[in-house]
Amino acid sequence: MPPHQIALAWALVGLATAGVIFRPFRLPEAIWAIAGAAALVLLGLLPIKDALSGMAKGIDVYLFLIGMMLIAELGQREGLFDYLASFAVEHARGSPQRLFLLVYGVGILVTVFLSNDATAIVLTPAVYAATRAAGSSPLPYLFVCAFIANAASFVLPISNPANLVVFGARMPHLAEWLRQFAAPSIAAIVVTYVVLRITQRRALSEEKIEASVPTPHLSRGGKLAAIGIAAIGVALVAASALDVQLGLPTFICGTVATAAVLSLSRQSPWPVLQGVSWSVIPLVAGLFVLVEALVRTGAIGHLNTLLHEATALSPSRALWMVGLTTAIADNLANNLPVGLVAGSVAASDHLPPQAVGAMLVGVDLGPNFSVTGSLATILWLVALRRQKIELTAWQFLQLGLIVTPPALIAALALVR
Repeated sequence: MPPHQIALAWALVGLATAGVIFRPFRLPEAIWAIAGAAALVLLGLLPIKDALSGMAKGIDVYLFLIGMMLIAELGQREGLFDYLASFAVEHARGSPQRLFLLVYGVGILVTVFLSNDATAIVLTPAVYAATRAAGSSPLPYLFVCAFIANAASFVLPISNPANLVVFGARMPHLAEWLRQFAAPSIAAIVVTYVVLRITQRRALSEEKIEASVPTPHLSRGGKLAAIGIAAIGVALVAASALDVQLGLPTFICGTVATAAVLSLSRQSPWPVLQGVSWSVIPLVAGLFVLVEALVRTGAIGHLNTLLHEATALSPSRALWMVGLTTAIADNLANNLPVGLVAGSVAASDHLPPQAVGAMLVGVDLGPNFSVTGSLATILWLVALRRQKIELTAWQFLQLGLIVTPPALIAALALVR
C-alpha cells in the first residue's frame, strides 16, 4: 500500500475510533464504526472481500454476545438482579461496609458467569435501586459495579467478550486458562477491592443504612432465569474444558434458556428482544473491519516484529512493557479495538504465552483507569446518567489512577 494510502487509512481508523469513544452529535457508537469501515471500502483502501473477511472473523464473538445479552435481559426483566441487590442490602444488616463487600461479591459472580457487560448493564441499576431503598448514597456501591466489571473479567474465558477477541480460535483449554490466569485474576480482584475500599472509607463511615428493607418477591420466571443462568455457566465451563469455541454454545444456551423461561411463564418474546442492545453487533463488526485495514497497512506486522525483538532481549521486561502499554492504549482507543489489534499480533506468529497473557491482562484490567477504557465502563456511565447521576470523566480518572495501578501491577507480576 502506498504511503499516502497508509496515512489515509490510519486517519480514517483514528477518526472512527474517536467517534466510537466520544460519540459526536450523540450518535450511537455503531454508526461511527460502520461509517469508518464503509469509508475504507468506498475509498479503495480495503477491498470488499477483505472487509467481509474481517467481519467473518467476529462470528464467534457475535454469537457469544447475543447469547449473553438475551439471558442478561431476561434476568433483568424477571427481577433477578433486583432480587440479588436487595438480598445484599438485607444481609448487610445496617452495615455500609458489609453492604460494600456483598455488592462486590455479587458483582464478581455476575461478571464471571455473565460477562462484564452484564454487570454494567443490569447490575448497576439494580444496585442503585437497592441502595436508594436502604437510604444510602449509591455512588460508593456503583463504583463497585464499574471496577469489578473489569477486575473479574479474566477469571474465565466467558467473563469478557474481549477474551474471545484476543484469543479467537486459539482459546486455551480451560485447565490451561486457569493455570495462566487464576492467580492474576485473584490478585486483581483482591487488590482492587482493598484499594477501592480504602478510597471509599470516609463515605462509608458517614453512611447510615436501613437494617431491613423489603426484598422483592422472586417470581417463577425469575427463579427459572436463575436456573437458566446457572445451566449456561455449567455448559460454558464444560465447553471451555472441552476446548470448544464459546460463541455457538453461548448462543444456543442463551436462546434455549430464554425460550424455555418465556414459554413456561407464557410471555411474549418481543419485550426481551426489544431490550437487547443489538447495536453492539454492528459496532463490533465495524471494529473488526477497522483492524483488518490496519493489517493491510503493515501495522500488525510491525508491532509483531517489535514485540519479538523485545522478547528476545528480555522476556520479563517485554511482559511488563506489553501489559502496561496495552493498558494505557485501552484508555486512548477503547479496549475492543485494542483487543482486536492485540489478537491480530498474537495470531501473526507464535509468541510466548507470558506475552499473550500480559496482553490479555492489559486489555481486560487496563480500562479501569478511565470511563472510555471499555464498552462495559461506557455502558455503566450511561446507566448512571439514566438515574440522573452526573459523573465526569475527570472524577472517574482521579479514582481510576489510584485503584488501577496496584491491581495491574499485582496481576502482571503473577502472569505465567
